Amino acid sequence: MTTEEIRLNVEKALEEIRPFLQSDGGDISLLSIEDDKIVKVQLQGACVGCSVNQMTLKSGVELTIKKWAPQIEQVINIEN
Repeated sequence: MTTEEIRLNVEKALEEIRPFLQSDGGDISLLSIEDDKIVKVQLQGACVGCSVNQMTLKSGVELTIKKWAPQIEQVINIEN
């Protein structure tokens, strides 16, 4: 996959997960993709102070992104 294809697939993955985050008053934005392996995102809204946001990040966001772009190795939340 090219860098652009990876970015498009990560965006598709975020679109898939976004309704679940928004239903709880949160959201997510893509900040960057480094070396086509590490995705940096920023949880927003209610997700920022949520006590289970790391579980959401790993079991929800990261798994969904890896489904769309298997070469992604890690998803990191960058706090504001």
